[in-house]
Amino acid sequence: MRSLALALTLLAGTAATAQTTTPAELRARTPEVEVLYFLLPDRFENGDPSNDKGGLKGDRYATGFDPQHKGFFHGGDLAGVIKRLDYIQSLGATAIWLGPIYKNKPVQGGPGEESAGYHGYWITDFTRVDPHFGSNAEMKAFVDAAHARGIKVYLDIITNHTADVIQYRECPKSACAYRSRADYPYQRKGGVEGAAINPGFLGDSVQTPDNFAKLTDPAYAYTPFVPEAERNVKLPAWLNDPIHYHNRGNTTFRNESSTMGDFVGLDDLMTESPRVLQGFIDIYGAWIDHFGIDGFRIDTARHVNPEFWQGFSKAMIERAKARGIPNFHIFGEVANDGDVGDLALHTRVHQLPSVLDFGFRAAVQHTVAGEKGPDVLAAMFDRDALYEGGAEAALRLPTFISNHDHGRFSTDVRKAFPKASDDEVLARVKLGHAMLLLLRGVPTIYAGDEQGFVGDGNDQDAREDMFPSKVAIFNDNRLLGTTRTTAESNFDTAHPLYAEIAKLAAIRKATPGLSRGRQVTRAYDEKPGLFAVSRFDPQTGAEVLVAFNTSGAPITRQVEVGVGSSVFTGLVGQCAPSASAPGSVTVTLPPFGYVACAASGGAK
Repeated sequence: MRSLALALTLLAGTAATAQTTTPAELRARTPEVEVLYFLLPDRFENGDPSNDKGGLKGDRYATGFDPQHKGFFHGGDLAGVIKRLDYIQSLGATAIWLGPIYKNKPVQGGPGEESAGYHGYWITDFTRVDPHFGSNAEMKAFVDAAHARGIKVYLDIITNHTADVIQYRECPKSACAYRSRADYPYQRKGGVEGAAINPGFLGDSVQTPDNFAKLTDPAYAYTPFVPEAERNVKLPAWLNDPIHYHNRGNTTFRNESSTMGDFVGLDDLMTESPRVLQGFIDIYGAWIDHFGIDGFRIDTARHVNPEFWQGFSKAMIERAKARGIPNFHIFGEVANDGDVGDLALHTRVHQLPSVLDFGFRAAVQHTVAGEKGPDVLAAMFDRDALYEGGAEAALRLPTFISNHDHGRFSTDVRKAFPKASDDEVLARVKLGHAMLLLLRGVPTIYAGDEQGFVGDGNDQDAREDMFPSKVAIFNDNRLLGTTRTTAESNFDTAHPLYAEIAKLAAIRKATPGLSRGRQVTRAYDEKPGLFAVSRFDPQTGAEVLVAFNTSGAPITRQVEVGVGSSVFTGLVGQCAPSASAPGSVTVTLPPFGYVACAASGGAK
């Protein structure tokens, strides 16, 4: 109750600056017009220190709380997110992608390898908020506060696995190697020579309730068991039964183990089972019903069988529509090194409505945080036709250049150009964010990027605190555009990156062609240099020319535009006032510069 009272006090304190939006206006917005802001609650702001230990007692191995260790809880919570809604709104974000907030196993890992569930991906209770972050009532207060400002809320969801609770008798002190269906079929105990079990079970490809009712013994590959102390730790209660898991040992991330193996020991759910599918439809449907959530980012989507997504996605969209949410945005994490064909496969075969655009991330890294030419960008955009729905569907792909797994774009730049000055690194990082906000897709900003955070690497090294940190390896980082360190609070609205992102987000919002408009590549170099596209207003056809210089030398070039585009107004940067000739305009760019020029006088 104290946490809820504090959250409501914070909500009242920020209400005066909130820009109210009606529910109808909020729901009418389609996914492609949003600007996403992704944050991990534990690392964003500590609004209520009383919940730092999640109501648990003992040392860090019991509570998960150790603000000096990068792999433990630091104290951020929902009350802190509510406190900083002004900051998020002023940045230009229109939707918050909230890292998982469900109750987690506080600590996992063997001796010397312990870390905490601060990130939210080790769920035990799918029905409630982790007490480290607050309560379900605070979650409702947060969603309502965000909605009142016109900010949508997207939840990070997990269906692939739960926390590591199930153990295997064959390897109690070490990770179990993956055991395949061929070597360890469901119909034999412990291998092809073992005793017959599960009579009549036709395998996991026959995904009917009658067939899975015949799968009663989970000891086909290993002998799984749940320690007595954790026998009933998971909610809903059906999740405590090992029969609902694959129990085949750790994934190698290849072949069949990609969808059936334990993700670094996490309990891998039998998502082929109709019971598991319906269970997750019920779980996440309740979050839509009770909180009015606007979208889901799906963790580890590539590690779940396609039939699950074919049923789950449709059910969630229908559930949202029944709740009065017609533009529910679902996108899966299909992590790869930029393989667009692989991403598109998951929209066509798996029928995920959208996917995180790892192709965009890789292309920007190669060209702005690397030394390849922007022809890489052109080739990536040419493949938009591969997605289910084609180029129009590509407008709804959340694009990103940084995240909590891969790491920060600024870190990529520093590693690629170790001799570059801080001014050049900052210019390249600004250029990357300009691409993020001006090119097709739904721009997704990772919390801390707008404050010039530069991490030491990926995963835990890219999950710095926005509030004053006590982690030494965070606090010795040299940030961009500021003399601050992560030992101080970093919510500076005057930071050059924050200011630039806010400016670009406002221009994007005011210019329909930059959010909903089709994109046509106009020019690209095969070495660092020019990349230009045109975006077109979906109603008027008005053209916006967007151009970038990925090189360290100035550029002056002629770029093709629509023959009817004769007069230009600068939205970003300095634009030529008029076309040089019908269908051609002069573009001048400084090193790592960019422009967005709105045309009048007609369109292509």
